[in-house]
Amino acid sequence: MNKNKVTNIRKSRNDSFSELFIRYPHNPILTVNDWPYPANSVFNPGVTSFDNKILLLARVEDRRGLSHLTKAVSEDGIANWQIDTTPTMEADPDNHPEERWGLEDPRITWLAELNKWAVTYVAYSSDGPLVAIALTDDFVHFERLGPARPAEDKDAALFPRRIKGKWGLLHRPMVAQYAPAAHIWLSYSDDLIHWDERRVVLICRRGGWWDNSRIGLAAPPIETAEGWLMLYHGVRKTASGSIYRLGLALLDLDDPSRVLRRSDEWIFGPEKSYERIGDVADVVFPCGWVLDDQTGLVKMYYGGADSCIALATAALSDLLKYIISECPETQKDAFL
Repeated sequence: MNKNKVTNIRKSRNDSFSELFIRYPHNPILTVNDWPYPANSVFNPGVTSFDNKILLLARVEDRRGLSHLTKAVSEDGIANWQIDTTPTMEADPDNHPEERWGLEDPRITWLAELNKWAVTYVAYSSDGPLVAIALTDDFVHFERLGPARPAEDKDAALFPRRIKGKWGLLHRPMVAQYAPAAHIWLSYSDDLIHWDERRVVLICRRGGWWDNSRIGLAAPPIETAEGWLMLYHGVRKTASGSIYRLGLALLDLDDPSRVLRRSDEWIFGPEKSYERIGDVADVVFPCGWVLDDQTGLVKMYYGGADSCIALATAALSDLLKYIISECPETQKDAFL
């Protein structure tokens, strides 16, 4: 078998369940052993298409425990990665004190109106984690726009275009009204700097559900004719620790605060050793996916156990068929 070839054959685990996302058989595709400089771990990359290649902006944790972002580029998004020999984007605490304890978990969105990519990331300091935004046209130079939301807030990405004249940001604040649970919210802005009109989009489910502790946006939403396809992570706390799994939701194109569909079951969870054993056990954590418009194949890049980067693929048509045909219409207030 050609090691570099990705196929997407849906394999049934039993008669009633079929995998939507198929793991690349030679995962993980990147580990700290591939890195050109010393580090503790690499994980949770943002992803985009850049110069007809796949570009990852990986979270790299150094041996102090602080994180920065480093670029890796590949022709096929699988092998022969060209990795920057020094950090691509480091904390700048002198000018941005909110970054004093590092940069984490980037998501990347192409903004055609600006002809730039927007990188939403977590800036971490003594005030707690918060969402910050930077713009770039080359992934070498970054124009920091500063914090988009105050701490505590994370798991954020922009919609790729304005909605009713405004930019939209999905994010996961900690709100005292709902504590200790954490939900996905939507805010709007005219200028990518000042954000308001905050509202809840997706709510943690109560009880024994797989997403009953907290949820957060995984990858930036994909625009489809049926709606915005959203991938999110859900956390369930157990006696032996937390488990991070993934679900899908479909949002209305004109009003993304309106949830059309939501998966009851998780669609992807930690099963392989590189997802279950690492710095943080039982975690699959994507910050990005990329759609091949010609083949309709979605490549999802995710962190495994906060220790490596792995790849799984799905047909966009299968994801839409699943969310529309097999997932119920939902009312977000039903889970409060």
